[in-house]
Amino acid sequence: MTTRFDKKVVAITGGTDGIGLATAKAFAAEGAFVYITGRNAERLADALAEIGHGVIGVQGDVSNAADLDRLYSQIMQDHGRVDVVHANAGVSESASIDDIQDDHFDRVFDINVKGTVYTVQKALPLMSAGGSIVLTGSGAGSKGFANLSVYSATKAAIRSFARTWTVDLKSRGIRVNVVSPGMVLTPAMQTYLKANDGAEEWMKQVIPFGRLAQTEEVAKAVLFLASSESSFVGGEELLVDGGFVAV
Repeated sequence: MTTRFDKKVVAITGGTDGIGLATAKAFAAEGAFVYITGRNAERLADALAEIGHGVIGVQGDVSNAADLDRLYSQIMQDHGRVDVVHANAGVSESASIDDIQDDHFDRVFDINVKGTVYTVQKALPLMSAGGSIVLTGSGAGSKGFANLSVYSATKAAIRSFARTWTVDLKSRGIRVNVVSPGMVLTPAMQTYLKANDGAEEWMKQVIPFGRLAQTEEVAKAVLFLASSESSFVGGEELLVDGGFVAV
């Protein structure tokens, strides 16, 4: 087992299940001090028990600035710095163009866009040269899917953030990149597949690799972007989608 992140301090939002949980496990296994957030206290406790070591949970919602302040105050108190930020928290909701309402629009943008902005902004006072920020985007930011216009727009915004923040932070030696998963077997995806007959077969047909991704495969990409192995990579979007967007 490599220890690329031995004693590094890592903050992961939305770390209680799916990609965030897999990424937290991977960082902890490589020696990092990991801090995860989640809105649900019970799910947060379960995640901490599952990871088992090297992790601290801070309950909170990324769309609430005070919750992010509590996260970084805890990190400041414990370590005085953060080396890696994985701004992963997000929500996916569908609505046709005819059915978009304020509550849907505001909720998805507040969590996915505003939450990402303030997750990064509030971390910066604790970051120094060599720090890495990895945002979670989506292949939906580059493709058109029916009834996902608001969600897809938030993910396109995240892709743009990585490019502009790379310019904003270049003088500080902090890198920013995006990992953009395609169709991944997260708990939410599994629930969707059970409720929609034929959806999994369709996905396997349109993904060149012929299968959905495992969360651990996305986590590996996050750790690559966060590590010194990608030291000359900035403003990039790394698609982990089995070739779906590219082919």
